[in-house]
Amino acid sequence: MAGEPQSDCLFCKIVSGEIPATIVRESETTVAFRDINPQAPTHVLVIPKVHYPDAATLAAAEPQIAADVLREAGAVAADEKVVDSGYRIILNTGSGAGQTVFHAHAHVLGGRGLQWPPG
Repeated sequence: MAGEPQSDCLFCKIVSGEIPATIVRESETTVAFRDINPQAPTHVLVIPKVHYPDAATLAAAEPQIAADVLREAGAVAADEKVVDSGYRIILNTGSGAGQTVFHAHAHVLGGRGLQWPPG
């Protein structure tokens, strides 16, 4: 069922504490942790604690939690001191766009020049 933890989901296991992660922020509805394969000096994932396969599904079902993810992404950028230099929030949807874990999540990237388009 949407919103419920999935036993085969890596990010659900991070939320439950079953799999360790380097957590940098946590709110009532979100967890933010460092990406294990960083693509920039700052690369943090912000995930909702509830399970939805992608950002659009999350936003349609629970818009306040989708907003929480974006708010926390901004807070991560402030904590990581990349606001002034600029940062990117990326929400990949589908394997063709590079999504590899099908639990909604935002990537917060910063700390170096970020070219556009990204690829």
